[in-house]
Amino acid sequence: MAKFEPPLYLDNAATTPLSPAALEVMRPYLQERFGNPSSLYRLGRQAKKAIEEARATIARALGVLPQEIYFTSGGTEADNWALRGIIERTILERGPNFWAPQGGAVLLTSQIEHHAVLRCAQYLERFFNLPVSYLPVDREGRVQPETLQAELGPNATLVSIMTANNELGCLQPIPQLAQRAHQAGAYFHTDAVQAVGHLDLQIPQLGVDLLSASAHKFQGPKGIGFLYLRQGIEIEPLLHGGAQERNLRAGTENVAAIVGMARALEESLRHLQQRNLHLQRLEDELLRLLREKGVPFKLNSHPPKLPGVLNLSFPNCEGETIQQRLNLQGIAVATGSACDSHDFQISHVIKALKLQREYALGAVRIAF
Repeated sequence: MAKFEPPLYLDNAATTPLSPAALEVMRPYLQERFGNPSSLYRLGRQAKKAIEEARATIARALGVLPQEIYFTSGGTEADNWALRGIIERTILERGPNFWAPQGGAVLLTSQIEHHAVLRCAQYLERFFNLPVSYLPVDREGRVQPETLQAELGPNATLVSIMTANNELGCLQPIPQLAQRAHQAGAYFHTDAVQAVGHLDLQIPQLGVDLLSASAHKFQGPKGIGFLYLRQGIEIEPLLHGGAQERNLRAGTENVAAIVGMARALEESLRHLQQRNLHLQRLEDELLRLLREKGVPFKLNSHPPKLPGVLNLSFPNCEGETIQQRLNLQGIAVATGSACDSHDFQISHVIKALKLQREYALGAVRIAF
């Protein structure tokens, strides 16, 4: 097999390499400072102090209180915890089938959410017979506030709309959506996994009640993330056991990963403006070259969007084939379609855009 040194990695929306600075601060907590944070002796206290310093760093970066940050194993857990925690607490307080007399959706989300949200919503539908509304998006992949408004009924309890889409990079009008949700008496959660570390996000300006993030999207370690939970909101634990995370998230903390995540976020935001300008130049150059060479394509990513993330459709091509051929050249990209043994399956995000099939099958995501 041919060897490519180095590969051209263009799938940073899937994961990013661990930053050297994050690795460096993690090392002591993988070796000599290995204590359990719940222990009262020196090694334990060292670990506990490191966790709380990391929590304060993350909170400061996002403009919130340290006690509003809860560490999780990643974005998927944070998303599941947000949805299940709010819905289960509401059912405990108001009783099963509290929505039956008036009807209408209890949980509202969009058709282009990450599967961590969509499949959790589907689970709640099956397990509790919960009414869920899956909101459509416009041609640019956005949920319009008026669309949400039309679906907000008397039983609306939680709205979950992602900040930035993982396939398109498009940004949602989160402050306006959150405002509509609050006017209807519902909480608002946003999956910000793609956005944290890549945008200057200040949670108070977003106006959300819950927010999910994952470290490996901004050059932190895999297997660690956090849930922001606005102070005063009560939520059911997802994991039961010990008293960690103020009795809301049981399990011995991953100290090294928590410390690494905080450093990676701090570093990412420090170089944010310079990096985003660079990413925009790379985007512009790629599009210029494609047009110069006469390559037919449709641009599916429209501003406002994440810098460096492009979704392109190449007509009468198959995204999977494009991905495989680029891989043979040492180039890593993602595709909007997945091939099984019988047919090509178009991703739910691309389907929601209602592209013609000739374009939908040839969708490729490039993330600089």
